[in-house]
Amino acid sequence: MFDGVARRYDLTNTVISAGQDRYWRWMTRKAIDPRPGERVLDLAAGTGVSTVELGRSGAWCVATDFSQGMLAAGRFRQVPMVAGDAMALPFADNSFDAVTISFGLRNVADTDLALREMLRVTKPGGRLVICEFSTPVIPGFETLYMEYLMKALPRVARAVSSNPDAYVYLAESIRAWPDQRQLGRRVADAGWSGAKWRNLTGGVVALHRGYKLGG
Repeated sequence: MFDGVARRYDLTNTVISAGQDRYWRWMTRKAIDPRPGERVLDLAAGTGVSTVELGRSGAWCVATDFSQGMLAAGRFRQVPMVAGDAMALPFADNSFDAVTISFGLRNVADTDLALREMLRVTKPGGRLVICEFSTPVIPGFETLYMEYLMKALPRVARAVSSNPDAYVYLAESIRAWPDQRQLGRRVADAGWSGAKWRNLTGGVVALHRGYKLGG
C-alpha cells in the first residue's frame, strides 16, 4: 500500500494537513534536539523528508522504512537509507543517541514490540520521540475533525494522491488509534522512562517522549 502512494506522498501529506506537516516536522526536530556528532534513527521515514529536517542539526541521521518503494521515491535526497522492519530492526544494540518515528507507529503490526525494538537500539541515556496522530482536546473540535477524516480526507486524496484508497485506511487507522494517555502508558510499559507527551494542533497530533535509563 505504501509503495503505491510513494510517488506523490509528500505532496498529498502537505495538502491534506493544510501545510501543518512542515510544522509537525519542525516540532519533532526540536523535541529530539539532535546534536552534531550524534547518531539518529528516523524510523518509518518514508521518502526521507523528515530525515533531511533532522540532518540540518549536524547529526548523522539514517532513514529506515519497511516500504522500499518509499525509499526509492526519496533516493534523490542526500541521506543514508536502509530498508527495515520496525519489529526487527537491522541495527545492533545501543546504536543510536535518539530514535524517532513520525506517523508510522500506527502502521506497525505490533506496536509494543516496535517500542521495545526502538529501546534495544538506543544507547543508555538516549531518547525517543514519537510524532503521531492523536485525539483532539479542544471541546467540540473532535466531532468536526472526525467528519473531516471520514468524509473530506478521502475526497482530497482522490484529487492529489497516486493511490487514494490508501487514505481511507489512513482515516480509519487514526480513528482507531489510542489516545495520548493510552499511548503514553504503552511507551512506559515498553521500558522507556519519563514518558510524557505534548499536544500539537489541538491534539490532532501528539509528541510522545521518553528516554532509556543508564548512561
